[in-house]
Amino acid sequence: MTSTLAPQPVERPKPARTGTVARRRTRVLALPEARWAAAATVLFLLALPLQLTGAPAWAWGPLYALAYATGGWEPGWEGLKALKERTLDVDLLMVVAALGAAAIGQVMDGALLIVIFATSGALEALATARTADSVRGLLDLAPATATRLSPDGGEQAVSVEELAVGDTVLVRPGERVGADGRVLDGASEVDQATITGEPLPVPKEPGDEVFAGTLNGTGALRIRVERDASDSVIARIVRMVQEASETKAPTQLFIEKVEQRYSLGMVAATLAVFLVPIAFGAQLTDALLRAMTFMIVASPCAVVLATMPPLLSAIANAGRHGVLVKSAVVMERLGQVDAVALDKTGTLTEGSPRVTDVRPLPGSALDEDALLTLAAAAERPSEHPLARAVVEAARDRGLDLPGARDFTSAPGVGVTAVVDGRTVAVGAPARLLDDTPGAAAELEESGRTAVLVVVDGTPAGLLGIADRLRPDAAATVTSLAALTGTAPVLLTGDNPRAAARLAAEAGIDDVRAGLLPQDKLAAVQEMESAGRKVLVVGDGVNDAPALAAAHTGIAMGRAGSDLALETADAVIVRDELAAVPATVALSRRARGLVVQNLVIAGVFIAGLVVWDLAGDLPLPLGVAGHEGSTVLVGLNGLRLLREGAWQRATAEGNG
Repeated sequence: MTSTLAPQPVERPKPARTGTVARRRTRVLALPEARWAAAATVLFLLALPLQLTGAPAWAWGPLYALAYATGGWEPGWEGLKALKERTLDVDLLMVVAALGAAAIGQVMDGALLIVIFATSGALEALATARTADSVRGLLDLAPATATRLSPDGGEQAVSVEELAVGDTVLVRPGERVGADGRVLDGASEVDQATITGEPLPVPKEPGDEVFAGTLNGTGALRIRVERDASDSVIARIVRMVQEASETKAPTQLFIEKVEQRYSLGMVAATLAVFLVPIAFGAQLTDALLRAMTFMIVASPCAVVLATMPPLLSAIANAGRHGVLVKSAVVMERLGQVDAVALDKTGTLTEGSPRVTDVRPLPGSALDEDALLTLAAAAERPSEHPLARAVVEAARDRGLDLPGARDFTSAPGVGVTAVVDGRTVAVGAPARLLDDTPGAAAELEESGRTAVLVVVDGTPAGLLGIADRLRPDAAATVTSLAALTGTAPVLLTGDNPRAAARLAAEAGIDDVRAGLLPQDKLAAVQEMESAGRKVLVVGDGVNDAPALAAAHTGIAMGRAGSDLALETADAVIVRDELAAVPATVALSRRARGLVVQNLVIAGVFIAGLVVWDLAGDLPLPLGVAGHEGSTVLVGLNGLRLLREGAWQRATAEGNG
């Protein structure tokens, strides 16, 4: 289509980023927790050999003091702030224990405690940061720059963050829209599947709304900005998923409640371990050393770290593979699901249309191949998805397509071209004819898109086009049935005949069709009231109520509507349906690691406490045992960061 907008010379600065999504990973030393932990470790490693080789205290003492300061100031400060709120924080207990060890001459042991504790905190911070990296990298959809028009008609390429409400921007063919706004001039078709979930480009004319990150078609558009970049649909999605690690799993919340009482009890017990021997004539140093050892080994550090590292690691690993799980709560809940409800369009289907029917009309004197040849030859110059589907169908049949001339395209109407001396028009029946053939209505009633082919002004035939079933849909249905023990249910607003046909291809027996949004919601609530923990997978606005009501909701991110993305608990950004059972399996592995960690932490704490009370536990061994268990459960949880963890989860999900 010829644009009505005259092109103007434009000053283009070097783009801030390319059109492809660059993977951005937080460097370890970019995290303050990692820098402080590294500094404390280096200072400790410098001081330790000096002390062990008999160097004077003035040589290694200041190094240990600096290790205490660099590794302990942050947890100590956080602990003091918590104490101000009348909360006894385990971080403060660790710092007090380290200072107590130093006070009785065990300077190296206290420094070791500080270093190990700081390293544990850095590992958890790294897992959280890598999760945020996945969020930013996978949802970086909007372009970096936009062409802003000045009142005198000049053009300037500016960063999208500089756009303000009321600015006018020019979007050329093939460019992504830089801001949410409304069309002022021009006509085109915009692929907005990333925002609204519509599988086909939508015609845009003056007065129509467009969204940042959507892809413009063949026309040029002049758009008035209506939202700041920070308030665009894409920005809201990013803010939403960046909250991934801010909520905590129920197990973690329970542990934190127990931790308060446990910490108070531990302080009381530590005082008793110190005062009771004193009352019976024990030496002050011996009693203080035993009390400090008891406080260290009884502290619930390992228990606290048992829950979050596995769940956060699972979130980060899933994020690297295109699944954005919004919180540790969700990652934990995914492993509990025992029933699945699937949407049809955009979920089981991939939103890539294909020709399903070729119907010559009586009197056209054309067979199927001849009709398809004319339609594909006329459509070949077009970039419209329906045109590509027609051309692909002709190529699949091995048809030779003649050349076309005088090609014209009208967004929302169709195309016209001269093929072998015949004028061929291909487009929407209602736009090409006042009285559409009855066969067109029949195709549309069966869930297909009807495309009319007109040759020399006479209707010649109809093409039926429908979404393509995802290649992995049937395998995913089988996997979900195996994981949950129950076959998935299909919930769709399509007509029963079309839904039944697609469900049969996917291997689904329970089909509930013709549902309005409230009907989908009622179906999910019915399953929930029967005691099932339902996982709903959908992508459209009409799926949002069901996604919100379900035990867990997953949205297909590439074609999902912004409402579905907001209400879902997780987003499949890459549109790989097979990632759903893999994520469920990964969640179950994370829950298994949480249980393992709690057992490890409990065994270590119980064993060390008994040894200290009933025997003579050396403080260095107590520090090594307790803090070693803390690092052990942290590293055990971080195992889920490895690529092999996702591969095993995928194998389990497909098993």
